[in-house]
Amino acid sequence: MKIAEIRELTTTELQERIDADTLAYEQKKIGHSISPLENPAQLKYQRRTIARMKTELRLREINNK
Repeated sequence: MKIAEIRELTTTELQERIDADTLAYEQKKIGHSISPLENPAQLKYQRRTIARMKTELRLREINNK
């Protein structure tokens, strides 16, 4: 997910997306430890996407103060 797409989301949608993606990331991580993923770079991409979303959420919190 690109930063432009993240900025288009509302704050509630962004929070819901962070929660859903974090849960999916944890499941992939556990699954990868049991049987390796075909493309382990997916974990890195998903982790960075979550970080981008959290950064945008934090920027919104700072700007609203």
